[in-house]
Amino acid sequence: MMDEPSKFALHEAARDGKTTIVESLLNANPKLADRKDDDERLPIHWATSYGHLDIAKMLAAQKNFDPDVQVRLRAAMVTHDGSGWTPLMIAVSRKDGEELVDLFLRKEADVNAKNFSGQTALHFVASKNNLDIARRLLNAKPAASARVKDKRGQYAIHRAAAVGSTPMVELLVKNKSPLNASDVAGQTPLHHAVAEGHGDTAVALLKAGAETDKKDSDGFLAMELAPDAQVRKFISQSAEREGLEL
Repeated sequence: MMDEPSKFALHEAARDGKTTIVESLLNANPKLADRKDDDERLPIHWATSYGHLDIAKMLAAQKNFDPDVQVRLRAAMVTHDGSGWTPLMIAVSRKDGEELVDLFLRKEADVNAKNFSGQTALHFVASKNNLDIARRLLNAKPAASARVKDKRGQYAIHRAAAVGSTPMVELLVKNKSPLNASDVAGQTPLHHAVAEGHGDTAVALLKAGAETDKKDSDGFLAMELAPDAQVRKFISQSAEREGLEL
């Protein structure tokens, strides 16, 4: 007696990269592409999470495909593709996600869609320091906005500063990102850069016009958050060479 196929056979095949099985299941019943599993994921979320481009293309070609469909996890835990993430958000978070990103942009995915924490795809790109994908989003029609803050009051530039991505910071500033905005902890991008010891990024922020007299919620200036004297000295000397006042 043959085993009955799994209720979520398409999800499993999309996750495991079994292109032939995905094609067969879709041919037999296209509506399977719209079926959510027990954690509210669609097959497109699985295919994207695991980087299976051919399968993602098949799923995106289905009649009712929604490029902005969000994962709405029933479970309390937050996973890689959970917490209201769209396929585009998952794609931009992959190191090799360029072609998946292009696929969803062609399908007119909303580049400024927010997850349940208020973050957009650009927030995730800034964290991953992927300049190529950041440029794709910022050059999309309509373009991603660098002026969207999440529920913690952070813009993408806060994340770029925290990971020490000077090129990303400069790209976001060029695209009209707020420079001196404070998050819920009262910290500006400069606070984040200094606190994480990213001297180069801190200097780039200063050159762009970052304010040095803003205090966070605990009353600390950005320079007071430097992890050691070496970081403070580097920033001070670099600022002096650039003719910047701290």
